[in-house]
Amino acid sequence: MKYTLNLLLFVLLFTTACTQKDSSVKSPDGTISVSVGSENGKIYYTVNKENKTILNKSFLGFILKDSELDKNLIIRDVKESSFSETWEQPWGEETLVENKYNQLTVNVEESNGLKRKFTVVFRVFDDGVGFRYEFPEQENLKDFIIMDELTEFALADNHKAWSIPYDTQYYEGLYKATPVNELDTVCTPLTMETKDGLYMSIHEANLTDYAAMNLSPKNKTSVLKAYLSPWSTGEKVFMKAGHVTPWRTIIIANKPGDLLLSRLMLNLNEPSKIADTSWIKPGRYIGIWWGMHMEKYTWYNGPKHGATTANVKKYIDFASQHGFSGVLVEGWNKGWENDWTKEGDKFSFTEAYPDFDITEITKYAAMKNVKLIGHHETGGAIINYENQLDSAFAYYQRHGINTVKTGYVSPLLDAKEMHSGQYAVRHYRKVIEAAAKHHIMIDNHEPVMPTGLQRTWPNLMTQEGVRGQEYDAWSRDGGNPPEHTTIIPFTRGLAGPIDFTPGTFNFTNPVYPNTRVQTTIAKQLALSVVIYSPLQMASDMIENYENNPAFEFITSCPTNWSKTVVPDAKIGEYVTIARKDRDSENWYIGSITNAEKHNLALPLIFLDKGVTYKAKIFKDGKDAEYKTNPYPVDIEEKEVTAETVLNLELATSGGTAIILTKL
Repeated sequence: MKYTLNLLLFVLLFTTACTQKDSSVKSPDGTISVSVGSENGKIYYTVNKENKTILNKSFLGFILKDSELDKNLIIRDVKESSFSETWEQPWGEETLVENKYNQLTVNVEESNGLKRKFTVVFRVFDDGVGFRYEFPEQENLKDFIIMDELTEFALADNHKAWSIPYDTQYYEGLYKATPVNELDTVCTPLTMETKDGLYMSIHEANLTDYAAMNLSPKNKTSVLKAYLSPWSTGEKVFMKAGHVTPWRTIIIANKPGDLLLSRLMLNLNEPSKIADTSWIKPGRYIGIWWGMHMEKYTWYNGPKHGATTANVKKYIDFASQHGFSGVLVEGWNKGWENDWTKEGDKFSFTEAYPDFDITEITKYAAMKNVKLIGHHETGGAIINYENQLDSAFAYYQRHGINTVKTGYVSPLLDAKEMHSGQYAVRHYRKVIEAAAKHHIMIDNHEPVMPTGLQRTWPNLMTQEGVRGQEYDAWSRDGGNPPEHTTIIPFTRGLAGPIDFTPGTFNFTNPVYPNTRVQTTIAKQLALSVVIYSPLQMASDMIENYENNPAFEFITSCPTNWSKTVVPDAKIGEYVTIARKDRDSENWYIGSITNAEKHNLALPLIFLDKGVTYKAKIFKDGKDAEYKTNPYPVDIEEKEVTAETVLNLELATSGGTAIILTKL
């Protein structure tokens, strides 16, 4: 009898463990739901939106160096909670952000053996889902090594996806559209269009002391699995209990423009750790940079050295005259004379070339109400940079420099580690935090893909991680194709601000005659609005702006906004974005297209009702065409109201830029 009772008890427990009832949670508006359950000792989740399946059963877990953590799992308990707040950004695409979600906290434990525990926390917003793993302190799981994260995203169909391979150098690739099952391993954000008209993007938030997440289809199906960027020795993440993973995020939208308006990723980052953010100021600047690509100047010291005291003063004068907040100077410090792509450890970040007097220059800039923007190119030599980090930032701070562009031009950091691995993630965070101590803002080039950390560290202003305008100077494939800038707002742009550097006016290339900017001038203007960055550089040499009436749009356009709307967009074809200046009642509009002409109707319903505005319109001129006649820009003015519908006629790879001033 005792044996029979024990057997019945075992069968009952086994059956319960295999068939635990799913727990679920819905978004505040009830349109998105997440369910969590277990099946044969594995934990899974599903996602639905308005009775449409977004994700089928998607399993969770890890492979550790010494064991597996995805089998014999049971759900011990589930807790539900809700949260709602509105928080203010010190800078951004709008002033106020609503953070409202329902949460499901799922506590998981191994049913036998070491009985290790972890928690999966799901937050369901009106526009998507975020979830992460949390490892509580426990006896049988202390320091451990993750060899693989088994997180799945079992898509309901074989969607169209825009992607670049995960190992694309510095993420500087051209996004291509392919079915999900034909993807290789790709980086996130991975943006998709479903057959029934929804749009989705999978990414991550709050990447802290972990490896970046990439995605790969399992066995050429539509089931995507996480792939973490590895250390050079093969491990993925060195972890300890008491810590958490980044959030895995899924934005779900009814139209492309709604992807751009999601603040889900920002909301999954922690509030600002900088109490006083008054020193953090967005702005538009110029730089001694394009001339180097055109080989008019050199980064290193010599007869054509760009970063000379006299040349920098000339740029400061121009910046002051036209209202730019700063001047970026590259190539001022010793080390560029070496083969710095191989000898980055030769860079000094406190020793200037003899023809660059930083004291004289910064005093001159202050008199002109202009800031010098510093530059730290490391050549990927992380150890060398970290050894000088505090002294380098202190040096800049003494000279009144509060913005620094950092660079890591080397395929591997310290000749061994990926830019997206845990080694790099730790370093980038160290730089951001050290900069904050010295009241310095950061523009990070060759970064790990951004994950919303600017909420926590708002001195992290903008980052590259994209194939930017510089490719229009030297890329042997001829430059960025017309559709490129109609795709990246919906891919790389979903990760955070992009330092793309629009604003080139002279398309003649004496160095690579077959490479050039593949847009019209009007599209270059519109990109100042379409591609968001709180620090934005007008890319061209200053002499190319002189006496060009179109330059007015660049000098007038802000970089900090109180509101953003997306009236119309189609990924890879066209996009129109309108933004309201944070410091005035003015609106700015940018509309761009791919290699095709487009006529777009733009209702101005986002304007204040009952008010008249003056619209100053910078549009493609008659017969403008990006290949043969890119320069014509027509400028016209008219009065408009919220009832007005503007007709935008965009040339091939063309654009329209508009200033709306309240009368």
